[in-house]
Amino acid sequence: MTRTHTESRLSASQILSNREICPGYFRMRLACDPVYQDALPGQFVMVRGVGQASPILRRPFSIHDLIMEGERVTGFDILYKIIGKGTEALSRGRAGDMVDVLGPLGRGFSTRGNFRRVHMVAGGVGVAPLVFLAKHFMRQGLSSSQITLFIGGRSCGDLLCLEIFQHLGIQLEVSTDDGSAGSQCLITQPLAETLKQQKPEILFACGPMPMLREVMAISRKNGIPCQISIETMMACGMGACLGCAVEKRDSKEKFLHACMDGPVFEAGQIVL
Repeated sequence: MTRTHTESRLSASQILSNREICPGYFRMRLACDPVYQDALPGQFVMVRGVGQASPILRRPFSIHDLIMEGERVTGFDILYKIIGKGTEALSRGRAGDMVDVLGPLGRGFSTRGNFRRVHMVAGGVGVAPLVFLAKHFMRQGLSSSQITLFIGGRSCGDLLCLEIFQHLGIQLEVSTDDGSAGSQCLITQPLAETLKQQKPEILFACGPMPMLREVMAISRKNGIPCQISIETMMACGMGACLGCAVEKRDSKEKFLHACMDGPVFEAGQIVL
C-alpha cells in the first residue's frame, strides 16, 4: 500500500454544531479550508480548544465525514466519546466557538482496486472513519449492495451511526456483548460465519485492539487482504514525539508510527 498523504495545515476552525448523538458520544461539525478537498478516508485531525489551558496537547480524531456544497468541501465531522479532560472540554463547545485544528494527517485507506464486494468491521467509536470510507466508495461507483458493515459494541448505546448506513442502503450485521441489540456475541463471530459463504475482495476495520487482532487473524485464515485503522494516543500527530510506535511484523528492531505511517496499515505490516 503506497503512502497517501495530503497537504496539512494548522488553522482555527469554527464549530458549526456539536451534538450528543448517544449518551457520552458526540458528533462535532467544523468549518474547514480548501486543503480538506483532498482528504482521504482514514486520515485524522488533531483538535484542541482555542485558548484552552488544559489539557495542553491536541487530541486525535478520524475524519468522520466531509460536508459538501456541490463538489466543494466546506467542512468535516469528527465523532468522539468523552473519556478524559480533552474530550470533556470539546463536548462543551458550542456553534460559533473556535477550535485549533491540525490536519488532514496520516495515511488513509487505499481504495484503488476492482472491488465487487467490500466488508467493513467496526467496534464502538471505531465506526468513525468508516462512514467517510463507505461514502467515498459510493462516490467511486460501488453500490450500497456491494458493501456490508459488521458493527459491534458493548451495548445498544455503543452502536453509532446505524441510521447513516441504513439511509445509504448498506447491509448491516449487528452484535452487542450484552445482547441488547443484534446478536449477543463479538462482531468477529458473524464476520467469520459470513466468510464461509461469501468472501469479499477486501476487509477494512477500525476498533479496539482485541477486535483488530481477531480481524487480522480471520483475514489471514481466509486469504483476504485487510486494512486496519488503529486507535492509539498521539501527542503531536507529526512523527516528532515518537509516542505512537507500532511494531513492524518483519523486524522486531524496527517500528512504524501511527501518525505518519498510519493510522491505516495493511494487516500484514504490523504486530498488535
